[in-house]
Amino acid sequence: MSCGATERGPESPAFQRHPEAIASRLAHGYGLRRELRDLEFGRLAGTVYLDHAGATLFPQSQLTNFTKDLMENVYGNPHSQNITSKLTHDTVEQVRYRILSHFHTTPEDYTVIFTAGSTAALRLVAEAFPWVSRTPENSGSHFCYLTDNHTSVVGMRKVASAMNVTSTPVKPEDMWSLEERGAAACDPDCQLPHLFCYPAQSNFSGTRYPLSWIEEVKSGRRSPVSVPGRWFVLLDAASYVSTSPLDLSAHQPDFVPISFYKIFGLPTGLGALLVSKRVAPLLRKGYFGGGTAAAYLAGEDFYIPRPSVAERFEDGTISFLAIIALKHGFDALEHLTGGMENIQRHTFALAQYTHSALSSLCYPNGAPVVRIYSDSEFSSPDMQGPIINFNVLDDRGSIIGYSQVDKMASLYNIHLRTGCFCNLGACQRHLGLSDEMVKKHFQAGHVCGDDVDIIDGRPTGSVRVSFGYMSTLEDAQAFLRFIRAMCLHSPGDQSVPQASTDDAGALSSEGDCHSPLEDACTDATVCNDSCPAANTVDLDMSLSKASSIQQTLPEEAAGIPNGDLGAHVVTNIYLYPIKSCAAFEVTKWPVGSKGLLYDRNWMVVNHNGICLSQKQEPRLCLIQPVINLQRKTMVIKAKGMEPIEVPLEEDSKRMQICQSRVCADRVNTYDCGENVSRWLSKFFGRPCHLIKQSPDFQRNARKTPEKGQSPGTAATLSLVNEAQYLLVNTSSVLELQQQLNASDEHRKEVPFSVKDLVSRFRANIITKGARAFEEEQWDEVSVGSLRFQVLGPCHRCQMICIDQQTGQRNQDVFQKLSESRGRKVNFGVYLMHASLDLSSPCFLSVGSEVLPVLKEHGVS
Repeated sequence: MSCGATERGPESPAFQRHPEAIASRLAHGYGLRRELRDLEFGRLAGTVYLDHAGATLFPQSQLTNFTKDLMENVYGNPHSQNITSKLTHDTVEQVRYRILSHFHTTPEDYTVIFTAGSTAALRLVAEAFPWVSRTPENSGSHFCYLTDNHTSVVGMRKVASAMNVTSTPVKPEDMWSLEERGAAACDPDCQLPHLFCYPAQSNFSGTRYPLSWIEEVKSGRRSPVSVPGRWFVLLDAASYVSTSPLDLSAHQPDFVPISFYKIFGLPTGLGALLVSKRVAPLLRKGYFGGGTAAAYLAGEDFYIPRPSVAERFEDGTISFLAIIALKHGFDALEHLTGGMENIQRHTFALAQYTHSALSSLCYPNGAPVVRIYSDSEFSSPDMQGPIINFNVLDDRGSIIGYSQVDKMASLYNIHLRTGCFCNLGACQRHLGLSDEMVKKHFQAGHVCGDDVDIIDGRPTGSVRVSFGYMSTLEDAQAFLRFIRAMCLHSPGDQSVPQASTDDAGALSSEGDCHSPLEDACTDATVCNDSCPAANTVDLDMSLSKASSIQQTLPEEAAGIPNGDLGAHVVTNIYLYPIKSCAAFEVTKWPVGSKGLLYDRNWMVVNHNGICLSQKQEPRLCLIQPVINLQRKTMVIKAKGMEPIEVPLEEDSKRMQICQSRVCADRVNTYDCGENVSRWLSKFFGRPCHLIKQSPDFQRNARKTPEKGQSPGTAATLSLVNEAQYLLVNTSSVLELQQQLNASDEHRKEVPFSVKDLVSRFRANIITKGARAFEEEQWDEVSVGSLRFQVLGPCHRCQMICIDQQTGQRNQDVFQKLSESRGRKVNFGVYLMHASLDLSSPCFLSVGSEVLPVLKEHGVS
């Protein structure tokens, strides 16, 4: 390696010039002000941490926010069915979406399978890949891997060997040379599966291998070995994604193992395997653990896996608290740095500067101070990551053992990494160690991870420094001064020097750190339902008129519910503009493709982007939305709060689309703004957002007509749980009321009213004129000019225990309904449009005649 000017004084002119030379390059990153570094990483005071490729560090705010989350929320086992478990499940799913978004992909293309780390992800692939064993008639599958791979990738060959599959190590130079000599074209008729594994970034040297290899190998244009068949590619991204963006929409490997502590610092022991949806159906699984079975028998070899790829491969209870911690990792990373592109620029600039300075260090005799192991000249982050691997030399060119360097660095409170870094292939290649030498070293007593650094004058490993997003120019300079002090004995360098004001400013030349989270929506998703615009007819009903309509509901049961039924008509119509908030009662309302116009088009989400329901936050029922179609606004009211107005429609093209979850369905949404967010946060005393379903997002109903009923077309939904409409029969309410008040007369001073019970069931359509629970026998029903398919009964949850006027809980309703309905806890029926012509406005009106058709196809 060529050397710069000979080191003779305390610090060479070239070395002094480096901070100014790189200041402009560092400015293109995000900059890290010293006070922010001190605030978030105060524990690093006096410490130079340069082992970010081993494990990066978490900021104080990440831990604080995660701890706060755990202290304020109860997260139960996601395999249970209680409220705390549902919160856990939904939060975990939100994190899955966040991971996919981080890598610029979607659930349509990739599945996130949580594992115990990237090693576990690699083992999963090895065990589940559809290997074809070698036979006398068939060469079978091939497992090929780059020699510059982590031990965990090389270890996959043991699984392949057990399957009688040929394993072939491929040297990096051989993969490069394939471009020159070309490769045999892939035989489209041969589907024999082969697997090629290579790292996006070498964890040994930081070399970045071309992501273009992915498609080239899959297409057969660059085959690791010339055999017929279909190639699959595993991209080991654990090291790469710690400091660089990975765009899976541009480069689509079949498998991507990652490790989260390398990105965020915590949690440890958690990784993931991103699996292409195209490949997932080919994976095979032997062992099955808790949570992976849809059905199985203990006494017979009967097992049916769950349909979800993630659920099928996540054996046992996942590390759900660790997964929830990822959300706070993403938040902190984006807030402090502005994103992975900035991190890549920042860390590469530091590595480039350090590499340049380190390369220029020479002894007075002109001999280099270090020998750097690299395949690049540190000219571009496309070819080189923020890792520098080297050995320190004496002035005669002999290697100083890495163990000695490590011990010296500890005296300076500099933390680096030594050894072979679980990558013996790269270690052999760069250090010139033959297979025979490695075996000889083992026979001499050297094992991975020990401090036997020199055997027969040959190094057994090297020294590695690596940078993270919180690394500073001062860290790099302190490390360089340590090397100079150790080798060149520069005076005054026996302790880590403080960087000058100019040096520290080089990393903060852009001023304050920019946080994109302040400008964009949080991982809270947003919702907007595009229903056809209604004509501005007189549909806005005053609250006084709504109250008068409610009086048509009897306050108590007068006699037998199935007595004089009267005309079968609609008595009340309710819509719930904000999911889980109070009802808005109308007498006539337009109908859209998803149900009543603006019914459940909005929802309130917590700081994690998880939909809040009354099960977690009963006070939602105290928030009253009122829609004014003429003014195209929704006014939100609550006791003790000034009303706030929200537009019914916004230009969604200007909104940042995020993703949320409703009853296991992914929905595209957008945030309704900071004003209403502050209003909700003040009311609930914790951070909340109002989100609206995106108008161009279509969510199809999962619920279909029961067996034996006539099929209908798939319904499109707003943010409702199951179906477009919920109908409740007043006679059914009266029967339940009688049962409740009869059993509760000695314990409840105020009996349940019909109005109270109807509000608890949160139906859209209330009818009278039918026998109690007759609605469960309907196949179809016509309401005025509208026809509906009956989808079946509504299975009730604990929300019916909440008094919609006070937000207080009372378990009597749920308990009595369970007792009286044979533990089914059904009440009300779901409806969807049987056919709907929206070429002209359609309306649902109070007083409309109700004509049901029984399942036996007789008119009732």
